[in-house]
Amino acid sequence: MIAAPAWQVARLMYRHNYRIIQRSDKATLMPDPAFHARAAMLPDGWAEQVRITVRDGLFATIERDRPAEPDDERHAAILPGLPNLHSHAFQRAMAGLAEARGSSDDDFWSWRAAMYRFVDRIGPEELRAIALMAQIEMLESGFTRVGEFHYLHHDRAGGRFADPAEMSASVIAAAEESGIALTHLPVFYAHAGFGGIAPAAEQRRFVHDVDGFADLLEAVRGAAVRLPDAVVGIAPHSLRAVTPEELAAITPLAGHAPIHIHIAEQTREVDDCMAWAGARPVEWLLDHAAVDARWCLVHATHVTARETAAIVGSGSVVGLCPITEANLGDGIFPAARFLELGGRFGVGSDSNVLIDATEELRLLEYGQRLSLGQRNVVGGGRACSTGDALYRHALAGGGQALGAGGVGIAVGEPADFLSLDTDHASLLGRSGAHLVDGLIFAAGRSAIDGVWRRGRRLVSDGRHHARDRAMHGYRRALAELLA
Repeated sequence: MIAAPAWQVARLMYRHNYRIIQRSDKATLMPDPAFHARAAMLPDGWAEQVRITVRDGLFATIERDRPAEPDDERHAAILPGLPNLHSHAFQRAMAGLAEARGSSDDDFWSWRAAMYRFVDRIGPEELRAIALMAQIEMLESGFTRVGEFHYLHHDRAGGRFADPAEMSASVIAAAEESGIALTHLPVFYAHAGFGGIAPAAEQRRFVHDVDGFADLLEAVRGAAVRLPDAVVGIAPHSLRAVTPEELAAITPLAGHAPIHIHIAEQTREVDDCMAWAGARPVEWLLDHAAVDARWCLVHATHVTARETAAIVGSGSVVGLCPITEANLGDGIFPAARFLELGGRFGVGSDSNVLIDATEELRLLEYGQRLSLGQRNVVGGGRACSTGDALYRHALAGGGQALGAGGVGIAVGEPADFLSLDTDHASLLGRSGAHLVDGLIFAAGRSAIDGVWRRGRRLVSDGRHHARDRAMHGYRRALAELLA
């Protein structure tokens, strides 16, 4: 590391492609990092002896069958970081608090009532601390970008903040501190049920009209500019929370950015939609909205064969959240048939009851095995690695859904990747795709020893560098919320 006057910094940047890192009133030179991996998951398959350089946070060169150079940082195996396409950050703080059976049958709707009671007390500072903790856990488990489906907009009484993006700014500030890539999805939420039913009192912190939502979106876009490669999309919450007229009014606000929507998560939702419109939720949406590759249909659990084929034909992505879907008793998406037709999916941590990228993928596959009575359902063909197939599907689908590409370790893409501890008991003797099988089905997140975002290491030995500081703030926030 070389300290230098400003004029020397400028000259060295020009001559040697160095980056300036600003710290207080000093400019410090940091060389562009270079990495060498004995094995790396690349878009077209696994490669050996891969040398990678990073410039301005992006992959600059990727060379196969290349020996390491003396100053290279060396690793046994690296994989691209995964996108987490669906998160409600604030729900991390209530993980485990809704696991006692009530007086009536427990389901999604009884869980939602508990969530409404909890959310009443969260302010901007508490949200920032909770979101930071959640994002750190995401990074530690291999997620390097998160799609934050954010609907907690107003103050505790339901009043508007002077800055419409006050609560979103807390999530953005957390991302700035954690280092995770952010696709922020401000939610339009206006009604308590199909047909424009007036919102309930416990939904007061969520609701907008169309003009207010447009103001919110403009403010969020302004707040997000300070994050590198941030994306701001929109999220009509669900067909029960948005009228057809409102849906038509807000979708143009997205432009080319992502559009996410909860849909067909529970059977009651399907029944209510049938009673309202004489059509199932996915059927109605595809018939009445211009659903295309920008869209992510979150959950889509209860779909017919016809709806499944129509989703594939639209080019949209299905957002699967197996841990949350299991926790809430939602059901199991027909992934096997969907993939046979060429469907695209990604995974998300949703309620954040447990944040673990490998567990989302493992449970996705195991749910298919349990429902179909078969093994290696998502493997993609005879002798194919199921783990590798799951990982690549989630990478491509999640990247598309979050407006972030999804090709992985490739020149020009953000340098977001993770390294594996190949001395882990469940990875010994494995190579190539079988490393991913060992990671997902045996080792889990304990085999992830490092995570990088834009070429900067954020996780070492499985632990985020800011974990201790974040835990202090999270503990303080929980003490306030649970008092």
